[in-house]
Amino acid sequence: MSQTSMSQTSTAILEHRTKAAELSGGTSGNAIYSMIERVIAERGLQGRILDYGAGVGQLTRRLIALGRFQSVSATDIMAVPGDLAGKAEWMEQDLNVPLPGHDDAFDVVVAAEVIEHLENPRFMIREIFRLLRPGGTAIVTTPNNESWRSLIALLVRGHFMAFGETGYPAHITALLRQDLTRIFQEASFATPDFHFTNSGGIPGHPAVSWQQASFGLLKGLRYSDNVLAIAKKPG
Repeated sequence: MSQTSMSQTSTAILEHRTKAAELSGGTSGNAIYSMIERVIAERGLQGRILDYGAGVGQLTRRLIALGRFQSVSATDIMAVPGDLAGKAEWMEQDLNVPLPGHDDAFDVVVAAEVIEHLENPRFMIREIFRLLRPGGTAIVTTPNNESWRSLIALLVRGHFMAFGETGYPAHITALLRQDLTRIFQEASFATPDFHFTNSGGIPGHPAVSWQQASFGLLKGLRYSDNVLAIAKKPG
């Protein structure tokens, strides 16, 4: 392939990835952000934090508002939102390729609903490992493909709930807890712990949650739309 053809191919790929990012809206749900904040508080996480795949900056703003981090940085293929310029270090970057520098730079890297958008989840976790200092913590959330809603969608429609035509091309990589465990361990992280949003739609009636229907009794793996994996880089 000629250099010109390679350049045209690279441009087309970048345009596709940018379009996919824009279609995703660059944001996640409040239940996901609340779960991340809860885990941060429970673990007493501090220092320098990177919002990896920050989208339009919703989580970045919330991390700044927590007031517990020495610095808040963010990276995404999308440009920095105007209100965040000067408040957070923003690195405009296609996350399918390495983020230049920043080896061992962060105490915490959080990737909220990012891994399902990327072409190589193993690359992403290796990249987060590189960006974390020894003893640092990775937090990764993604659609929970082991919920009743997602498993029923797989049986009835042939795909997990978040990975049908309406989710494409934003959602391209579906992962289970076993996949995430293997990927983290392959990257030399400790075995991850898992948490759940305890917020999940009922199959066929997603506007009604299991939690509403059960007065908060139904929680965890089968009744949550999203899962969080948290793992430490060895010190």
